[in-house]
Amino acid sequence: MTREQIVGVLNAMHRAWNSRDPVALASAHTDDGVIYSPIFGEVHGKAAIEKSYRDLFLGFADWTFEPVELVVDGLRAAQLFNVTATHTSEMFGMPPSHRRFKIQGVLVFEFREEGKVAVERRLYDFTGLLIQMGVIKAKPGG
Repeated sequence: MTREQIVGVLNAMHRAWNSRDPVALASAHTDDGVIYSPIFGEVHGKAAIEKSYRDLFLGFADWTFEPVELVVDGLRAAQLFNVTATHTSEMFGMPPSHRRFKIQGVLVFEFREEGKVAVERRLYDFTGLLIQMGVIKAKPGG
């Protein structure tokens, strides 16, 4: 896979993120792909990956993904991003709070030669997300 091909896959994923299309997002992954996610844990296989995207968009109906910077090295890529969304449906056992949040993070991808994502690692401030959603309270330092 060339750098340009990786950029093409990630651009297609960006469009799918913002159209909230779980089928298109899952199609970028290998059949035996794995996602490591603070929200969903370890997700194995294309069907489970598609379900995780579907569940994400159910919980956060206005999820907006903004890529910031991309680093590509061989068959690996790191995509820095910003996300804004509103908690619109039950998530983490909590009814919708309708609270808006913003997070920054990085997606780390491992590609296979055939042009699919074999592994995706999602790294972001999960505690900050939970605080913004009102799931947990932050105690001021003192």
